Amino acid sequence: MSFKQMVQDVREVFNSGRTLDVEFRKKQLKSLRRMYIEHKDDFCAALKEDLHKSHHEGMLLEMNMLIGDIDHILHRIDDWAKPEKVKRTMLTIMDQPVIYNDPYGVVLVIGAWNYPVQLTLLPVSGAIAAGNCVIVKPSEHSPACSKIIADLLPKYIDKECFQVVLGDVPETTELLKEPFDYIFFTGSTHVGKVIQRAAAEHLTPVTLELGGKSPVYLDNTVDFDVAVRRIMWGKLVNCGQTCIAPDYLLCSKEVQGKFISKAKEVIKEFYGEDPKQSPDYCRIVAQRHVDRISQYLNEGTIATGGVVDREQKYISPTILVDLPPNSKVLSEEIFGPVLPIVNAESAYDAINYIKSRPGLPLALYVFTMDDALGALFLREVRAGGSSVNDSIFHVAVPELPFGGVGSSGMGSYHGHFSFKTFTHRKSCLHRNYNPIAEWIGRNRYPPYTDKKTAFLTKVTQEIHLPSMRYLPHLLCFALGATTAYLATYFSQTGSDSTGSA
Repeated sequence: MSFKQMVQDVREVFNSGRTLDVEFRKKQLKSLRRMYIEHKDDFCAALKEDLHKSHHEGMLLEMNMLIGDIDHILHRIDDWAKPEKVKRTMLTIMDQPVIYNDPYGVVLVIGAWNYPVQLTLLPVSGAIAAGNCVIVKPSEHSPACSKIIADLLPKYIDKECFQVVLGDVPETTELLKEPFDYIFFTGSTHVGKVIQRAAAEHLTPVTLELGGKSPVYLDNTVDFDVAVRRIMWGKLVNCGQTCIAPDYLLCSKEVQGKFISKAKEVIKEFYGEDPKQSPDYCRIVAQRHVDRISQYLNEGTIATGGVVDREQKYISPTILVDLPPNSKVLSEEIFGPVLPIVNAESAYDAINYIKSRPGLPLALYVFTMDDALGALFLREVRAGGSSVNDSIFHVAVPELPFGGVGSSGMGSYHGHFSFKTFTHRKSCLHRNYNPIAEWIGRNRYPPYTDKKTAFLTKVTQEIHLPSMRYLPHLLCFALGATTAYLATYFSQTGSDSTGSA
């Protein structure tokens, strides 16, 4: 079947209205959840084959996130999907303004290879919840995970509404020629530009989840035992192949020494004497990426690590210091287990350094016990998201949107934000033939007069009513005062009656 025919068939299913029923969406999500539960070991085995990913990382960062996201959606989807009534004004006092949450239609989701299950299927849950039909394109660079997605998805959810396409660059290129209603892409900035150009041909809206260089600032006020573990875990999980991994560390010379000393202990604690032998340490996805990352090791002084095995696609956890300002490792997204350190003697130096770099980071990490300093970074540095005193874990909070800004992406998802991403908010004003409403509204009709203009200007102005914030307190006070008064009154009345008797 051609891609043109596939998209046309899926669009016909969408136009039939099958996905508009919220109960249908919930049924699909429950089936998807059952697929994750019943085949979690199969997915983890595929992740092991593609990335040497441990069962722990496969469950924590892929399967559990998918299951948790569906649970979050199922508990709230009925409220999310309801029409939203809007506050009335003087002009619409007899009417009802409403926002309807409509699906876009036929959505294309293009996944990534670094978290090939989670990053491919998490957006799919949001698209289903919003009532869309979906065509899923997993990454060709994670073939085992792509195959299991293609094999299992049609067995659990409606195969006419939700289809999977496998293939390489030529297949993706052809697929992008079709007129989708929304495209969701996760991957590199370079490919993101290709996706956006293709989408522009059909004026298709897009979400681009890209990457960038996510800085870490570390000062001398922290608990180093905890801080270094959190930084190194964020850097080394999935062998550094995480779009929001700490990309480089900013700290003073004094802090640098403490950090390196503790980091060596932490690496040994995590992966033993030889990380290559650890079942918990991932591998680089392809040898060409091993070659690319290996070049960075020649640009500075290796403080620890620096071991490369191209055949095994292995690079040991590595820290680089004494780097020239024009180093490639300081200008390109690393996407590997190499952490360069840049010396910044103050927080202001660190902020100026981040601001001087091209592009905007996908994540910002600040490690400090000085609340004012943390607030300074959050105010001064633009980034897709951020964490204070931790790394990566902010993406596990479903109430927080995940997405980039500028060169690190556009749009966001997770939880309710996924639903919003795949939803068109359609406005509607419900009016009737109430004579009072028509008396107000008829002033818009010709012939125009100054009186009509003045009247409509007045009724269309926003009216700021007094705040109701303290109304419950005032009511409680009034009720208490009234009760006290009545109690006193009846008490005195009773006393007077007794005295008269």
